[in-house]
Amino acid sequence: MENNIQTAEKNSRKKILLEAKNLVKEFPAGRNKGKSLVVHAISHVDLTLYEGETLALVGESGCGKSTLGRVLIRLLEATSGQICFDGKNIVEMNESAFSPYRKQMQIIFQDPYASLNPRMSVKQIIEEPLVTYGMRDKKEREMRVKALMKEVGIAEEFYNRYPHQFSGGQRQRIGIARAIALNPKLIICDEPVSALDVSIQSQVLNLLKDLQERYRLTYLFISHDLSVVKFIANRVCVMFLGCICEIGPTESLYEHPLHPYTRFLLNAIPKADPKLRSQEKELLSGELPSPINPPPGCRFHTRCPYARDICSQQAPCRKEINGREVFCHFPLED
Repeated sequence: MENNIQTAEKNSRKKILLEAKNLVKEFPAGRNKGKSLVVHAISHVDLTLYEGETLALVGESGCGKSTLGRVLIRLLEATSGQICFDGKNIVEMNESAFSPYRKQMQIIFQDPYASLNPRMSVKQIIEEPLVTYGMRDKKEREMRVKALMKEVGIAEEFYNRYPHQFSGGQRQRIGIARAIALNPKLIICDEPVSALDVSIQSQVLNLLKDLQERYRLTYLFISHDLSVVKFIANRVCVMFLGCICEIGPTESLYEHPLHPYTRFLLNAIPKADPKLRSQEKELLSGELPSPINPPPGCRFHTRCPYARDICSQQAPCRKEINGREVFCHFPLED
């Protein structure tokens, strides 16, 4: 409890890099019996990222993690709400006003095989953002590209090679080099190691940590792998069906989840110790509700064994417990 309060006080002294308020993203989903349908991908999300931290975004597939990451950097436009980056509301900006902010926000995609243009060499892939943002001198670009290749562990002699000539781990390193080329402040890491072999994952994660320290980067790290999240994240945000369930420091959230959904996610982590595998743990059951027709009240109540009448009638408000945030009518007891 004392550690949680200290962490909360420490966060309050940090500079806020990005803050989302009441963020909503909906996608049209056709019509049914004359009525327009929408997918409620993100519903009234409030989120704060502090400068220099790694905030992990976790949850089941389809909960809105990747959509939220893309909306925060305006790869997708928000339906409503605010996104303040360095104190400026970027949602209201037109493209020309937003252009200087766009170079401060980059993304590393999940699939290193699909995210690189197969017709472009390593040189062309990494220098593309440099050209876009005005580095005209060819010699200067060449030096910058080679320096970035060295930073991420790609040999200089591969300068003119194409993506198909690299392994998955090497391709992801090229994607990372492209992401840091403009010295951004924020990088969205969208499942950056999930498509890689386990032996390569740790190398890429260590590279991300080294680059964060060197360039004072802020990461929003999207993942479904809670073992990876525990290694890299300072704080964890748990999402379910477009809503935030819980946010807190990694260590305390793993030791004592406050939201039932967080507990179920942690129970599902495979145990390396055979003696621990025999312990019976309650696992999540039932179907994920439809994002087109989400349940009223708490969106988790249809799968929650602790749900009561109020859970199906009223959405839970934000509660602060020991420096952590939880959205639940009946948080798990400390």
